[in-house]
Amino acid sequence: MIAAIPARFHYRIVNIIIMSTSKARFDVGQIVQHRLFNYRGVIVDVDPVFQNSDEWYEQVALSKPPKNRPWYRVLVHNAVHETYVAEKNLATDASEDPINHPLVDVYFQHFEAGRYRGDRQLN
Repeated sequence: MIAAIPARFHYRIVNIIIMSTSKARFDVGQIVQHRLFNYRGVIVDVDPVFQNSDEWYEQVALSKPPKNRPWYRVLVHNAVHETYVAEKNLATDASEDPINHPLVDVYFQHFEAGRYRGDRQLN
């Protein structure tokens, strides 16, 4: 069936198939720990598959994590930046302490039982 569809749409179709079968392990609002760099953060967005450029991947993702698994935008604790992290490099954070980041209140309304809740409408 994919052969009958113009080639320029093949990537999108494959992405849709992957998105429908790839289940994210972490949720928006969940606090995580980076396995390699040992920082804590809160997830603010989930991509079902890698959504950045190949150039970024080659320069930044030095461990070459899989592109066909979920990737996460994470606000980093005690910092002002965010990171884009492959699922393979994240683990659940054991503490129930909140994250100190200036954008937490932009994304969430409150912190309860070790996670952030009530994400705000940004668009």
